[in-house]
Amino acid sequence: MEKEGVAFVCGAAGHIGRVGAPSAEALLAGSDAVLLATGATVGRDLGSTPGRNLTGVRLAMEFLHGNTKTILDHGSVDGNWRSKSGGADAPPIDVAGKRVVIIGGGDTGNDCIGTSVRHGAKSITNLELLPQPPPQRDQQNTPWPHWPNKQRSDYGHEEAAELVNSGKDIRIFSVQTKEFIGNAAGQVTGIKIVDLEWTHKDGRMQMKEVPGSERILEADFVFLALGFLGPEGPLAQQFGVKTEKGNYQAAWGREAGAFRTSNPKVFAAGDCRRGQSLVVWGIAEGREASKAVHRHLMGN
Repeated sequence: MEKEGVAFVCGAAGHIGRVGAPSAEALLAGSDAVLLATGATVGRDLGSTPGRNLTGVRLAMEFLHGNTKTILDHGSVDGNWRSKSGGADAPPIDVAGKRVVIIGGGDTGNDCIGTSVRHGAKSITNLELLPQPPPQRDQQNTPWPHWPNKQRSDYGHEEAAELVNSGKDIRIFSVQTKEFIGNAAGQVTGIKIVDLEWTHKDGRMQMKEVPGSERILEADFVFLALGFLGPEGPLAQQFGVKTEKGNYQAAWGREAGAFRTSNPKVFAAGDCRRGQSLVVWGIAEGREASKAVHRHLMGN
């Protein structure tokens, strides 16, 4: 890509609006078009849950990003990438020998599970808000050709069950987090959960707590893998771009001025425009947005 003429500006120099980096005004003045493709990086949090500020309660991407960066910095996964002595080459969050609870059952949660296995966690528990799916397609609720509602196990679940949990599934379904428990030093030591009962009413699933089912799970780390709300807001403000439900507002692919935002020189594509989605959508939107920018610059 560099040979094709693409210039990559990373780190502090690429942090738009910060010291040592160009401002949005400078980019707009020196460019014919700007494309925002920042992804949806703002994670859904449990900010109102008591004990959220305890040490050890972290967003999932903080754990995964630090771990991946450590591997990349060492250029290897052969065992030298991680120091068990806690040296400078250790990942920022190390769960070796720790009790880990992961809230959320998507791809991000699964990666947290797999990473915890590789660190050598003492125990791993995965909490799911929704009820446990059936082992096979639910013909009543998801008949063909709908996407089948059935239980799936990814690599993380399989590894954790085999290597950490004596072959048993680490997931607990139909539970809600009530409180994070900590010690006098402000370190999380557990998580209070309650069982949920799910019912169908007026075409929607509704939940209610099961009386007397509250209990505490021991934990040294809790990772929140609850999905993503959208892109970070400062860029929209700096470039004068309108937002819709937190995403950068831009015309859709078949509309006139596709991918163009409220600023005529600024385009948006990918998760920052459409919300959290699949990588195939990111690839497709990147291709189509490049065509839209081309039409904008060339007039055809």
